[in-house]
Amino acid sequence: MKFGLFVPQGWRLDLVDIAPKSQWETMLRVAQHADAGPWESIWVYDHFHTTPVPTEEATHEAWTLMAAFGAATQRVRLGQMCTCMAYRNPAYLAKVAATADIVSGGRVEMGIGAGWYEHEWRAFGFGFPRAGVRLAMLDEGVDIMRQAWTNGVATLAGEHYQVDGAICRPLPLQEEGIPLWIAGGGEKVTLRIAAKHARGAQYTGSRSYTAYTNFSGTPEVFQHKSEVLAQHCRDLGTDYDSITRSMNFNVIIGADQAEVDAKLARIEEIYGRFMTPDVVAEKMRPFRENPTAGTPEQVADAIGQYRDKGMSYAIGYFPEAAYDLSGVELFEREVIPALD
Repeated sequence: MKFGLFVPQGWRLDLVDIAPKSQWETMLRVAQHADAGPWESIWVYDHFHTTPVPTEEATHEAWTLMAAFGAATQRVRLGQMCTCMAYRNPAYLAKVAATADIVSGGRVEMGIGAGWYEHEWRAFGFGFPRAGVRLAMLDEGVDIMRQAWTNGVATLAGEHYQVDGAICRPLPLQEEGIPLWIAGGGEKVTLRIAAKHARGAQYTGSRSYTAYTNFSGTPEVFQHKSEVLAQHCRDLGTDYDSITRSMNFNVIIGADQAEVDAKLARIEEIYGRFMTPDVVAEKMRPFRENPTAGTPEQVADAIGQYRDKGMSYAIGYFPEAAYDLSGVELFEREVIPALD
């Protein structure tokens, strides 16, 4: 198995109480810790406003961080979970990603999705088209990025995007192009897009690409989504086995239940500054009922159930990482070896 680590960037209220002038140093410390450890990759979210509610707390921009981490780390791969297609013109995004890939020495991943955070969309003037339109934009945008990274130029007269000879030079350093992570589990459209862009699909040019999907839900849901994806691959003539299936996990780990409870209490205290008690209770429920909240043995067992269903890439979010890396270190010592 491979493991990725989310770097706190503020979106999930995980930089509260850290002064803005110290936030980059904080993020860099976590990134460089991962770079020196057993982690395959580091990740950030592509959002502009905090969650679970919008606040005026910091949320650092994802692609700026990609370039910064690319220059400040040596080994780990660099991803976003996930870039919202509609927030940037796809030809421009292809150019940004190619430049970040060069800065990093060829370590960028492209996590891409249709987007969902309505408040954020409307606040930044993007409107909020219905889901079918957002997914169509995703499909067209990925096509444009593929062309740009393969041929160095993209042309598409689409319904949502029109580009005519958009030049992307230099190309990304990665010989097969920047790997795509199609995020989401929509069975009719999103998973078909993932299947379409797996190895074996026909594109202009000679390159093949690595494709990923990122799911959520129980192990049973993961298995079902995998079966749907496999059927789309059969229908499209693409290679299902070339698609890496990943999961995100909110990891609240402690040597014992008392440590786990203390970390949950810290999240609840921060939420309480921005939300009413009933909203705090609602937002804390997923953390408290989370199968990856527990001791190392419990966390390893929970992740192992997904591994047994074919998940081979686990990406962990540790809510306290900006303030305390002991949970990350405990995961490194006891969970990763148990799952290798």
